[in-house]
Amino acid sequence: MPDVRVWVDGHLVGDGPSLDALDHGVTVGDGVFETAKVVDGQVFALSRHHDRMDRSLAGLGLPALDRGRVQEGIDAVLGVAPVAFGRLRWTVTAGPGPLGSDRLGGASTYLVTAVEQDPPPRTAEVAVVPWTRNERGALAGVKSTSYAENVVALAAAKARGASEALLGSTAGQLCEGTGSNVFVVVDGVVRTPRLEDGPLAGVTRDLALHWLRDEGFDVAEDSLPLSVLDRADEVWITSSVRDICAVTRIDVVPGTRTIGGLTLATPPVTPRELGDAAGPVTRRAQEVFARRAAEDLDP
Repeated sequence: MPDVRVWVDGHLVGDGPSLDALDHGVTVGDGVFETAKVVDGQVFALSRHHDRMDRSLAGLGLPALDRGRVQEGIDAVLGVAPVAFGRLRWTVTAGPGPLGSDRLGGASTYLVTAVEQDPPPRTAEVAVVPWTRNERGALAGVKSTSYAENVVALAAAKARGASEALLGSTAGQLCEGTGSNVFVVVDGVVRTPRLEDGPLAGVTRDLALHWLRDEGFDVAEDSLPLSVLDRADEVWITSSVRDICAVTRIDVVPGTRTIGGLTLATPPVTPRELGDAAGPVTRRAQEVFARRAAEDLDP
């Protein structure tokens, strides 16, 4: 494990116990989180991340974010030692609760962690998995700590040599990755799944939409069938740490499972190579994002 700095409810903690065993975030995944990149000790797009966490907390029926309390944790973990580039994560859970789904209604638990790392590659290989996002589920649009579905999907993709898994919706539309949003370029138009089809409203996604439109790109939010991956000229994924990352290969995780009479089959996508580097539209998008992000750390 890398050297992760951890702050919990007002205290920097080491290797000892730091969380109540009956915390609802542990027992039932009742919590939300945000991840942001750190550049030269500064957190990028912090206000946008806080705004999205407030939407996630509201979606779970939890109290609004105490931003001052989170800032205390951020200052603590980033004050341990300089961070040239890294990952910051802050988590809010419902606090201690029963072993079932009921809540006690007590104080929320606040956690902040940080780790220094190398900047990620600007290209990635992805794999389409046979599982789906439920665009009508209770957690649609919520960045919840209930992440086991993502763990399974990402493990399947990594077993195929990919670094990210792409999922469709229950209606067969292209949705998102386990920790990223997905964009395609078709006939010169940049397209990304609309939020109604189930993807999380990614901070980097929103900034890319805004900045690319400002810079004259033809950008659209659409319902896109999974088969769009077969005909897209370029594909990229976005996330808070990857920024805009070009997809160079699309693989497919094979297999069929039947659960309760419902068959989960390999998605109707053909494995394909897109080239060893970003395409021309993707490169321009990466350049725009890097420039605009350097101009304003809290856009």
